[in-house]
Amino acid sequence: MISNKTQSESTQSTNNSPAYKESLTVIDNRSGETLELKITDNSINATDLARIKDQNGEVLRSYDPAYMNTICCTSSISFIDGDKGILEYRGYPIEQLAEKASFLETAFLVIYGEIPTVARLQEFKTQVMSNA
Repeated sequence: MISNKTQSESTQSTNNSPAYKESLTVIDNRSGETLELKITDNSINATDLARIKDQNGEVLRSYDPAYMNTICCTSSISFIDGDKGILEYRGYPIEQLAEKASFLETAFLVIYGEIPTVARLQEFKTQVMSNA
């Protein structure tokens, strides 16, 4: 049974300055137009760049060779940092789950967001087995 949960380091910066905003200001030097992009989870939505257009009305696109700085989603279920070798489910390191949790405990964690109590795990096992 798993008991200790770890938290991944947040990459989001904090600043208590009253003028601080979670945004990025972009200036199009071709037109002088200024655009403010919202920052969420330390990321901008690349489709927001389509609000910037050239003199012919063509939208600005972003190019990320080999997807080196692109995320496909954000998740409360899993966290992956391949450079640091981190894989977590709901804040629990995969190594800890592999060593100390059963498949059904891990499945319960992924589905419900918490490690089950002994009684809840037995209930879950019965439910799963009745549908097998």
